[in-house]
Amino acid sequence: MAVAISTQPPKLPQLLERDPYLAPFKTDFERRYSLFYNRLKNIEENEGGLDKFSKCYKTFGVNQFVDGGIYCKEWAPGAEAVFLAGDFNGWNPFSHPYKKMEYGKWELFIPPGQDGYPSVPHGSKLKVVIRAQNGELLYRISPWARYVVRDEDKVNYDWVHWNPPQSYIHKHPSPKRLKSLRIYESHVGIASPEGKVASYKNFTYNVLPRIKDLGYNCVQLMAIMEHAYYASFGYQVTSFFAASSRYGTPDDLKEMIDVAHSMGITVLLDVVHSHASKNSEDGLNKFDGTDSCFFHSGPKGTHQLWDSRLFDYANWEVLRFLLSNLRMWIEDYRFDGFRFDGITSMLYHHHGIGTGFSGDYNEYFGLHVDEDALCYLMLANYMINFLHPECITIAEDVSGMPALCRPIAEGGGGFDYRLAMAIPDKWIQIIKELKDEDWNMGNIVYTLTNRRYEEKYIAYAESHDQALVGDKTLAFRLMDAEMYTNMSVLSPLTPVIDRGIQLHKMIRLITHALGGESYLNFMGNEFGHPEWLDFPRRGNNESYHYARRQFNLTEDHLLRYRFLNTFDRDMNKLEERFGWLASPPAFVSEKHESNKIIAFERAGLIFIFNFHPHQSYVDYRVGIETPGKYKILLDSDAAEYGGHQRLDHSAEYFSEEYPHNDRPNSLMQSNSQTTFSQHPRRCHRHHIEVYIPSRVAIVLQNMDISK
Repeated sequence: MAVAISTQPPKLPQLLERDPYLAPFKTDFERRYSLFYNRLKNIEENEGGLDKFSKCYKTFGVNQFVDGGIYCKEWAPGAEAVFLAGDFNGWNPFSHPYKKMEYGKWELFIPPGQDGYPSVPHGSKLKVVIRAQNGELLYRISPWARYVVRDEDKVNYDWVHWNPPQSYIHKHPSPKRLKSLRIYESHVGIASPEGKVASYKNFTYNVLPRIKDLGYNCVQLMAIMEHAYYASFGYQVTSFFAASSRYGTPDDLKEMIDVAHSMGITVLLDVVHSHASKNSEDGLNKFDGTDSCFFHSGPKGTHQLWDSRLFDYANWEVLRFLLSNLRMWIEDYRFDGFRFDGITSMLYHHHGIGTGFSGDYNEYFGLHVDEDALCYLMLANYMINFLHPECITIAEDVSGMPALCRPIAEGGGGFDYRLAMAIPDKWIQIIKELKDEDWNMGNIVYTLTNRRYEEKYIAYAESHDQALVGDKTLAFRLMDAEMYTNMSVLSPLTPVIDRGIQLHKMIRLITHALGGESYLNFMGNEFGHPEWLDFPRRGNNESYHYARRQFNLTEDHLLRYRFLNTFDRDMNKLEERFGWLASPPAFVSEKHESNKIIAFERAGLIFIFNFHPHQSYVDYRVGIETPGKYKILLDSDAAEYGGHQRLDHSAEYFSEEYPHNDRPNSLMQSNSQTTFSQHPRRCHRHHIEVYIPSRVAIVLQNMDISK
């Protein structure tokens, strides 16, 4: 894999032309790119190329040759000696010593047995034994271990050699790279109505069909990388190369991904390279007896808020470890890309702690930026794009760093998407602090459309963050305690439930259609899952009651949850037909404060939202670009969505050549009595007039345009 790139970002002028306010930081972009270039060049010159360098998961750890021989390799620069012990040698800590190599590496070869079978059988337990500098013997799990398990009567995990006679063989190709990403954020362990840790098998056969039916084309899997503490939600990783065994075996996960691919579903891994668990017995911490192996030494190597270890991204072996980790998940398990967690913590030496981001460009450049971490992210994206260009990468960055989702050739970070993290915060703030009549339409539109030009954003009304104990989902904020008593269709539709159901649909649709180039939903939130999410822990008596998703609620036709579920499905199916996520940003023609109306066009469709709590409008004029006959495609007020059925779906809306709200046309209903008024400012020529009831969203299609 030869380096064929310049020492300076060749397309930086395009970035600076697109955003001239970045011009004062030209040298910062050049320095970052130079660091990336030199690291890549050094890898090419000293390791035989990035391809070979990032494939070290096949040589480090414990790997079996075809003839049954076992090759073991570790990086433990602080160790005085290294041994392998386990079931295979009766746990003799000294019988199988590693040979010391250059640069802190150690290797061991164990020939096959006399019968030709491997000396370390599949399923046997192992430990790397480290003699520390003080003479102490440390029993460690290899950082490259592929399978670790915990017995019920134990606290720590055990390393189990995973090399079955016949591994799972993938049958289905990965889906082609999607233009419109509709992401279902998922956690395998809670993906069941039962109060237990659910399995890969359960997700394969019970959850994937549900995801497909809901119209999502991508599943983003959390908590797959092994984590000793279940309640960490997978964000305190202990074994980076091991798929969590609490849900099943590695082959079960491979089958799950393969079945998803057979359904045309892209599968992303929520990868945690921003920090690691402080566990040492079954984690990376102090692997060689020092606090500097893989991590910064001293206070710099500890995250104050997360109480976890921070990687040294300038370290050669850390780069090998992390890049190989990404390749293993792609090539062994067939993941189609990654959501990189905790990017903000990586990008800045202050890790975002006690720091607000106002959007001032000086916040993104200077000595407070960890350019080694940024260089690692650039290397990761470069490697993934070069070796697996069909894969997708997503940055979870709350800071808003410019160019993070622009190509590396422009001096950017190389990510494909970034999360629009301001959107859920805005919805929470509105619902918590404002009366319905005080909702600011302009502020809503601003938040949904305020994104960097030509950087792709993933819009979401809420994610797993809002579902966790201590926070509230949108449904819970809107309906609160009444969700327990008034969600039955046999009980009266109370004002609280009615408001909650209508706004839940409207918030999700306007976020979906206006907020970005992709859409994300956390499992269960699509139907307004009641209660919060809380994992078993001391504080709740180790209960699984809240560590589950009650999908069964949508199947009970006496409960109103099915209305929200159906609306979410039809919203996704409509996007699948028209592809608004892959279309240019919407043109917002109206954000009327007193009327509480928002109207915009995207992908040839017209979206109209009436957020007014009680005011409906007859013959409401809406400016449009393209003249023609329009009909309703999606109506949040329809009976199947728990609405009040105030709209006639057979009605036709005809445009008039009358300028309105900077659009050349506007609409009128075929049977309406139209009155015209003069507008003092310049407007476009055409409009329609529609009936738009209170707390209703409608989507209209021009029927004169060929599909």
